[in-house]
Amino acid sequence: MRAAKDPRQQLQGAISKAQGQRFENRLDAAFAVYKAHGFAIIEKTPEPMHPVKNIGGGKFIAFFEKQAQPDYKGVIKGGRAVMFEAKFTRTDRIEQSRVSPGQMDYLDQHQALGARCYVLAGFSSGAVYRLPWNVWRNMKKVFGRKYITEDDVEIVPYQVQTARDGTLLLLD
Repeated sequence: MRAAKDPRQQLQGAISKAQGQRFENRLDAAFAVYKAHGFAIIEKTPEPMHPVKNIGGGKFIAFFEKQAQPDYKGVIKGGRAVMFEAKFTRTDRIEQSRVSPGQMDYLDQHQALGARCYVLAGFSSGAVYRLPWNVWRNMKKVFGRKYITEDDVEIVPYQVQTARDGTLLLLD
């Protein structure tokens, strides 16, 4: 017999999921604006699924495989590749380890080829910060520890500004 789930933990989980989804929706909306204006095409990387059983009628049972690619990939007008890994937290910090070793390798390799690579950090305050991959990768050297707080990144180079219509200016 399973122990009953703690309703407080279930509520916290639901709140976290909703806030994370809101963060992702804001990113999706910003990238849609860039596409509509012909400035960039940046798309969400699909979650890789591994089908395990065909149950007929176009349906199957599957599980999500661990993702080794960043959350968003695309091209900026002029041909430059850009990649974003998005991280959101309800707590006061985001750990460097939230980017998996596979994602780190992927971002390292693409940046070495000239891609612009960033980690987008969202906090429950609603603020969003864009950290260049080299800053995230070298977090211990830059911030003195392997996590960031909102206070660490509230400086101008990392703050993502918001247009009058609420669109995040992720590439400015």
